[in-house]
Amino acid sequence: MTLPTVITAAGVQPTPPADLRAELVALITATNPGFTADLPASLVEDIVSTDTGALVVIDSAKVDLINSMTPYGANEQLLIQLGNVYGTTLGEATNTSGYCVFSGPIGFLIAKGFTVSDGTYQYVVQDGGIIGGGGATIPLYVVASQSGSWSVPANTITQLVTSVPLPYVVTVTNPLAGLPGNADGESYESFRARTLDAGLAASMGMASYLKTLLKNVNGVQQNLVAVQQQSPGWKVICGGGDPYQVAYAIFTALFDITSLVGSLTTGRNITVSINDFPDTYQVVYVNPPQEVVTMNIGWRSTSPNYVDPATVAALVQTAEAAYVNALIVGQPMNLLQIKDAFLQSLPTAIPQSSISILNIDVYINGVLTPPASGTGIISGDAESYFYAVAAGITVTPV
Repeated sequence: MTLPTVITAAGVQPTPPADLRAELVALITATNPGFTADLPASLVEDIVSTDTGALVVIDSAKVDLINSMTPYGANEQLLIQLGNVYGTTLGEATNTSGYCVFSGPIGFLIAKGFTVSDGTYQYVVQDGGIIGGGGATIPLYVVASQSGSWSVPANTITQLVTSVPLPYVVTVTNPLAGLPGNADGESYESFRARTLDAGLAASMGMASYLKTLLKNVNGVQQNLVAVQQQSPGWKVICGGGDPYQVAYAIFTALFDITSLVGSLTTGRNITVSINDFPDTYQVVYVNPPQEVVTMNIGWRSTSPNYVDPATVAALVQTAEAAYVNALIVGQPMNLLQIKDAFLQSLPTAIPQSSISILNIDVYINGVLTPPASGTGIISGDAESYFYAVAAGITVTPV
């Protein structure tokens, strides 16, 4: 028996049980003339009804399978297979990372595996480098030696764990904040979104294709990728990931790498040499700095229901930090969305309509930053990303 399969714009629809029963009876009658299945309470009728139920289950499984063949609805196993088609893979767990600059005698080698520390955690140099004629290395990629997620403020990695022979004196620092790790790996929700983007990349032009390749690099944070058109040239911003893998993604994105431009703030630039024998190519991109966001939120409700202010604070802090940390590099904050995140996080005992006062002060790197005049837009540095933790958001009733 062949189950009918008709695919419309709405996808495959289940076949009515009556139609399945009629087709089953027709097939039996074709080889058994005189067959009747309508005698009530008969064994034949019972078998036909049972078989019809089995066909309904089979038909339902067929409908679910065919309709799930899309990144929107695929189960995890199918989603991984679709990712293989589009060239995306599920992101693995990553350790906290950053970039360090070593200063000291010209020509001193910083070998791969050289270990430094911020006093609490240790970080290992991944690719090695050398102290150049200016007395410092280029920014070298370092990864924490243990799993976990924590913030790495700028200029906190200052200790050498690997010994340096006398009489040489070498110092180290991280000019920019590092990236917290992701011990759980990429979520399937994030992977589903990337797979959808990858399906569009080939037909949407170089910029989309390049962003797809960059997001496929393990360790790259999905919201820290941007491809900005300059005049002239292109500026690529990418946070996280091994710099050589990032540079390879840029190199293979099928555009003129001579049009790449870095940041005017040169300390943010990462330059990687790619050797495609016998030629060598320089790939430059921008490592985005971190801008720490804190908030003071004052609120008042006319609701007669009492809710512990600490409970409200915990809910709001989580929601506001999640909003800030999801913003794409260079994307401004929106005061209206900050207020909406507050309202959406309220417990049911406090109706949104009961909020009579909501005062929000936003600080960027400790500086009070009001919205642009006449708008709710709070902008930061165009090459940076915002970062917030719940503890940095104060929520108090007024």
